[in-house]
Amino acid sequence: MFLSSDDVKSIAKKIIAGSNADACVVKIDGGEDYSLRFARGGATTNIATSETTVRVSSHIGGRVGSVTTASIDETALAAARARSEEIARMLPVDPDYVAPLGPQEYDASARYDDNAASLKLDTLAAQAGRVIEEGARRNVDTFGCASSTRRFEALATSNGLFAYERRSEIDLSATARNKSDTWSGWAGAHEFFGARLDAETIAARACAKAAYNVDPVDLEPGDYAVILEPVAVAELAFWVMMAMDARAADEGRSFFARPGGGALIGEKLFDEKFTIRVDPADPLAPEGGVGWEGVPHRARAFIDRGAASTLYRSRSWARKTDAEPVPAARNFIVEGGETSLDDLIRSVKRGVLVTRIWYENMVEPKSLLLTGLTRDGNFLIENGRVTAPVRNMRFNQRLGELFANIAALGKTERVWRAVGGGAAAAPPMLAEKFHFSSKSSGI
Repeated sequence: MFLSSDDVKSIAKKIIAGSNADACVVKIDGGEDYSLRFARGGATTNIATSETTVRVSSHIGGRVGSVTTASIDETALAAARARSEEIARMLPVDPDYVAPLGPQEYDASARYDDNAASLKLDTLAAQAGRVIEEGARRNVDTFGCASSTRRFEALATSNGLFAYERRSEIDLSATARNKSDTWSGWAGAHEFFGARLDAETIAARACAKAAYNVDPVDLEPGDYAVILEPVAVAELAFWVMMAMDARAADEGRSFFARPGGGALIGEKLFDEKFTIRVDPADPLAPEGGVGWEGVPHRARAFIDRGAASTLYRSRSWARKTDAEPVPAARNFIVEGGETSLDDLIRSVKRGVLVTRIWYENMVEPKSLLLTGLTRDGNFLIENGRVTAPVRNMRFNQRLGELFANIAALGKTERVWRAVGGGAAAAPPMLAEKFHFSSKSSGI
């Protein structure tokens, strides 16, 4: 169910008015979701759902009890509030407790398409149809998923805060395989506005990558020069962002921990070409205005020309360290250069072009050692030309070393969703050494 700001405010106001706690926080979110899957020339499933959830948190004597319900019936909401108060009274005092925020000022974020019709199933079917048509033209099989959502998120506190944001999302993921089933290609995109999704380009990229009828090459494990396409760079940068927690750094549990205590803020840890920033106003990958606990997102660089300039910091840790709270971000931009992907390829004597990666896991947080697999389109580069497809491989790579040795960056572009499900923008990246640890026979 997609509720308006007035609807949500009315619900929250009634819950807070009935509260017997020291403070009360109400979080309400919901919306409409659509998805359509397709395979080998036709649709296989389509789904449309609508839901709303209400989370009531009661604060009593430094304790917080929370209850979530999927009903907006007044009786159900009153029961959830009462139960949250019961839970709070049973809990021990939280040593990290902070009272709820009062009124805040939020930056506007352009993440909502008023044309809701552009997100419905008929639009998704048309997008999928373009992929299927291109597959038939290139004589490859196509598979994938088109999905969209229209959602709202709201937060209200008994201390006077009220925040309401809307977002719309539409994305298309397309995989293509040659008829002999020996090779695959992939392309995808994620947008906040339906009209910006370019299904023709996605289809062309995926089908062109798959249209190889030669046997793929098996490379031996080792260090290779690699060109990581933008979606792969975004996936890897996501793990760097995930590690940027101030408390973990201050307590010595993080890559960003300073030997002897504190965080490595302001010190060069990566190549000066590496910058990651967050900005609610950036049209390429805007973050929302409202962050965790209601703390506002502001435009800021987390990595600025190779140096960590700030870390995420919860309100409780900010109070303990006398510092500014900084909310964790889901959407981010990796700044790039102006070199084209073709020019990056021409600069490589021998290396591997990687379309995307998946199944990543952090092996060792303090060194940012990440493992994962390539997927849907590796290609051998020889003397500046793509010469053959390459079978997938597993990698074990320290991200600190990877992003400290960037040879060149292409132009930043919006990419398909990163690991955390948010929006990201990133450039293609050339790195001289990337460690492939073993072969993986899957295509």
